[in-house]
Amino acid sequence: MSRISDLAHWTSTWPRWARAFLDVCRIDFRPRRSPSTGSVVLATVVALIGSLVVDALLAHVGVAVFPAIRHYAHLRFSDYSKLTTLGILGAALGWPVVTRVSSQPTWLYLRAAGVVTLVLFTPDLAIWYLGQPAAGVFVLVWMHLAIALITFLSMITLAPVGRGGYSETRGKPGVARRSPSRSTERAKYPSR
Repeated sequence: MSRISDLAHWTSTWPRWARAFLDVCRIDFRPRRSPSTGSVVLATVVALIGSLVVDALLAHVGVAVFPAIRHYAHLRFSDYSKLTTLGILGAALGWPVVTRVSSQPTWLYLRAAGVVTLVLFTPDLAIWYLGQPAAGVFVLVWMHLAIALITFLSMITLAPVGRGGYSETRGKPGVARRSPSRSTERAKYPSR
């Protein structure tokens, strides 16, 4: 039995509300073929370079539009590049995980990226509340949105999931793993 099948079996013993939550999140442990390591690395490099370039452009435009933030520390490359790199590496690690737990990984990854981006607005709101210039925080918010968009598009475009079944069927000619129809996936859970 594979690890994915073990997880699917284990979660079938969870309480009804927890299984319903997994269903809403489309975590069904019926993955497609995961992207190759090389494609994830390529997508990560593209996302990192693209995000840093766009961040630099946004910082320059922000200073041009709001000259008062010319010396704002958070708009220095040395400041935002570290956090951008950490965020993209986290997202790059998340994409293969999502492709292994969901038959609809793009749907799940998009919503996870949205939630993470909203959570990352919390430090922006905190520094604004503590007296940082609103114009500088405004530019930081746009930087977060740009990073999220670039990283999402890089992962789903350059490290796509395969059409075939998960690796359980690799090496077995003529064996195709069939996914049940959507109607049977949403069957009502038995009461416990």
